[in-house]
Amino acid sequence: MNKSHSLYIGLMSGTSLDGIDAVLAKLGPQGDTSLMRAVSKPFTPLLRKALLDLQSPGPNELHREKQAGNALAVEYAQAVQDLLNQMNLQATDISAIGAHGQTIRHQADLTHPLAYTHQTLNPALLAELTGIDVIADFRSRDLAAGGHGAPLVPAFHAQQFSADRHIAVLNLGGIANLTLLPKNGEVQGFDCGPGNMLLDTWIADQQGHAFDKDGGWALQGQVNQSLLTSMLTDPFFSKAPPKSTGRDHFHLDWLQSHIGLENINAEDVQASLLHLTAIAALQALVKYAPETQKLIICGGGARNTAMMNVFKTHSTKLFASSLEIVTSDTLGIDPQLVEGLAFAWLAWAHKEKRPANLPAVTGAKGPRILGACYPA
Repeated sequence: MNKSHSLYIGLMSGTSLDGIDAVLAKLGPQGDTSLMRAVSKPFTPLLRKALLDLQSPGPNELHREKQAGNALAVEYAQAVQDLLNQMNLQATDISAIGAHGQTIRHQADLTHPLAYTHQTLNPALLAELTGIDVIADFRSRDLAAGGHGAPLVPAFHAQQFSADRHIAVLNLGGIANLTLLPKNGEVQGFDCGPGNMLLDTWIADQQGHAFDKDGGWALQGQVNQSLLTSMLTDPFFSKAPPKSTGRDHFHLDWLQSHIGLENINAEDVQASLLHLTAIAALQALVKYAPETQKLIICGGGARNTAMMNVFKTHSTKLFASSLEIVTSDTLGIDPQLVEGLAFAWLAWAHKEKRPANLPAVTGAKGPRILGACYPA
């Protein structure tokens, strides 16, 4: 490897609570990022339940959160070791680990300086277990500067996806967020609504499954227009950026409040949620970047074939001219690994003392160096 390049590991576990994506990335002197190897590890049922329970208030939260943060560090460390073993590398070959942690609260709308976000993780334990510097807590510095601390991936999208024409990147994780990359002009970005989170929550509640593979259950239902219209009236969708959201806002009780006393088939609710994700994202795109020519979809939702088809169906109704919709696969990047790569890049930016937030995206007062370092 050229000495001008460095190796970083990005660790991501998102709001879908499906598990850990660990990526080994090669970073060039200007932040150009290429994937070398990836490992994905599902959460154990015990850890997933612990993290899910922490999404809502409950007894003995402090103890349970610290225990979950320790357990997550252990799982992260095992994923790192798997990467090193597969690539025949040593800890000393890695410049740093960028670790997102697991978001359990995101209260960015509170009045500054009372706003906060919290990702559970014990980064000191992760550094101890791996023998590698760990960069974590990426969001809080942006919040301290008056921003939302989210989304953070638009800066990486701008680095990774060249805008030779008007393009947008949609990350369909638990939450959906848009990055707007005009051919000429300022990069914009914001959370645009739920991605997979409500779909996963509903099928888990109704059928006990972690997710709806390929949208198969949603395809058994029909859109309930009354429910869909009610959900789309939520003030978040009409709120102007900068904006961010999470499980604090979109959760099972939120969904039940819109269902109300209506007797709706469970599969019709799932079908309506599928269309909610697509319509909310596309309406935001029409409102803030109507000139978009190409939409690149990444995140776990890109693997949902029913979701992709719904996006294509609604795009023909909402866009005056044809909108090309592709997954990041077409650019040589596995959609599931884009966020992991982003956190490897964020660790690189921290080490290089380069600001990695975009004030136009988060609303922060200015560029800031993100993250805190826990030396090995």
